[in-house]
Amino acid sequence: MWFAGPARRAPLAGRPKALRLGFTLSRGMKVGLYGGSFNPVHDGHAHVAETAKRRLGLDRVIWLVSPQNPLKRGHETADFDARIAAVKAVTKDPGMIVTGAEAKLGSAYTVDTIRTLKARFPGVKFVWIMGADSLASFHRWKGWTDIMREVPVAVVSRPWISLKSRFSPAARRFTHARLPSASVIRLPDARTPAWAFLFGRFNFQSSTALRARARTASAPKA
Repeated sequence: MWFAGPARRAPLAGRPKALRLGFTLSRGMKVGLYGGSFNPVHDGHAHVAETAKRRLGLDRVIWLVSPQNPLKRGHETADFDARIAAVKAVTKDPGMIVTGAEAKLGSAYTVDTIRTLKARFPGVKFVWIMGADSLASFHRWKGWTDIMREVPVAVVSRPWISLKSRFSPAARRFTHARLPSASVIRLPDARTPAWAFLFGRFNFQSSTALRARARTASAPKA
């Protein structure tokens, strides 16, 4: 058993700020939730969102730009508004919604965000979207087992980490809940816990590599 701390049960949807998220959703919609710091955003992120939208038949994908990832250092994270603007620049599909809703909700953890949105938009079929690199460390997220029970989870293949992620603590803990490849289209309607691995072409861009490249370029010359 892996444990990353308890998660709050009460949603924030009744609070005034939670009512002004900048987007509306209708009952019956299939909606992907794609969260991250996107620091910086790149084509690999777009590939994950587009793959999930297409393979799962989603009506919308909501990009939840995180004010600050609890697992990362604050000084490593670029300006919040600049990251939102950068994500908007790479999302061409009108079905992609970019939002800083977590800052409005005051939500530091994914499990709280999910519960808030479920309470705010009853009848919407939410799916959490992540790259395989996130699945590899998913057991470190606060309330990660609760996330698996709140919404179905779609994991999109990423280079170098895809095989390792399928043997991660989270994948092993919920191996019984994984849908076969031929059934991934049913994921938004599946009873939780349920997750699926979406295989596809690899996109080799990564935020870590881009940040390292930026540091090298800005370093003073000897």
